[in-house]
Amino acid sequence: MHNQKNPMKKIETVGIMSKPKIAEAREIVCGLLEWLEKRGIQYRCDQQTAEYAGDRPYFPREEVPEGADLIIVLGGDGTLLSGARFVAGRNIPLFAVNLGHLGFLTAIRVEELYPELERALRGEHRIGRRRMVDCEVVRDGEIIGCYSALNDVVITKSELARMIDLDAHVDNHFVAAYKADGLIISTPTGSTAYSLSAGGPVIFPSVSAFCITPICPHMLTNRPVIVPDSSVIQILNHGEDRTYLTIDGQVGEPLRKGDRIVCRSSPKTIQLIRPPKMLFFDVLREKLKWGER
Repeated sequence: MHNQKNPMKKIETVGIMSKPKIAEAREIVCGLLEWLEKRGIQYRCDQQTAEYAGDRPYFPREEVPEGADLIIVLGGDGTLLSGARFVAGRNIPLFAVNLGHLGFLTAIRVEELYPELERALRGEHRIGRRRMVDCEVVRDGEIIGCYSALNDVVITKSELARMIDLDAHVDNHFVAAYKADGLIISTPTGSTAYSLSAGGPVIFPSVSAFCITPICPHMLTNRPVIVPDSSVIQILNHGEDRTYLTIDGQVGEPLRKGDRIVCRSSPKTIQLIRPPKMLFFDVLREKLKWGER
């Protein structure tokens, strides 16, 4: 999905989600709430944000987006992935501020917090829309679980298990039988996450594709495969009941032998507010230390 400048309705209420155990977060949160109050902007905090602010009223994280015109995420990419599950499909931009090292998704730095918020209030922000992937777990012909992921759907062996056996099909075409530690179905957004560590390619965010990346495959000729995101990817678990499904590294469930995992492009997107001077390749150069010319 392409970056674009979009007019956004007036920001009257913001939701705030924060990462725990960040030393400087208390000062940042207190300053942010004061900044919002001075501008007459209401806010809805999750529990962690409320604790940083001195035990203010809070909402469960899944309720924070209700009635919000903007979601501010204070933390890292993991905090954003958690928030994205509750914001997905809503017309609410995510304003992600990194409180540690620069993230691939949380590209707004702490020192840019207020200037970029001012830009957002004026409607001068740049939005990157990111498509998600939907995943169904089918057992004995019945759908027993449904998930949406921004980064990836991962099938891995449980602790101390041997390699797992998986069959992959794309649009009913047999792709490969994998004996591996696992398999990653990644969106372009997730191409710079677990898939990258497993040897997968970097995919530009606006490319309409999925990447199927094996994790430590027994056959060294098993390589990552990029397919159109119009494809339906089906993974059949032939292994023992020692296989686990993980969504964005945060939620999931154990799988059984014979389970089928079906992945397809989601109608849901998230909207990421991007800093005007930090484009995709700028983030790559800084995060991956590719250097400057």
